[in-house]
Amino acid sequence: MRERGRTEQMWAREKYRVMFHSQKHYNEIREALKGKCSYEEAEALVNGALAVPPTKGSMMNAIDHMWGYSRKICDEDEWMEYKRLKEEFMQGRAGHETLLAFIGGLAHKYRQHYLLNSSLIEEYR
Repeated sequence: MRERGRTEQMWAREKYRVMFHSQKHYNEIREALKGKCSYEEAEALVNGALAVPPTKGSMMNAIDHMWGYSRKICDEDEWMEYKRLKEEFMQGRAGHETLLAFIGGLAHKYRQHYLLNSSLIEEYR
């Protein structure tokens, strides 16, 4: 596989995990990838982003982006469950793990391979 393809494959796998830690870093990496960014440079940028402690806002931002893949195809019960889990997380009554496991379950159910290949979802499946 050529370096550019390898870099894009790594980014597709890591982008939500990066977003989970830092939207700022996510945006910076996206911009860097528009140019001639080597695999090693991209990997260093990703590792730098993962060193940033996630905030509740950054976690919810990434989770909401992933939820977007299921939002239009889920049933009413799944929609209500997502809203309930999100509210519990935002109020500090539940951790992000529950939401990510739920998103992963929907990705599996609806065969959303792009999400299933995400390193963030893999952690909680």
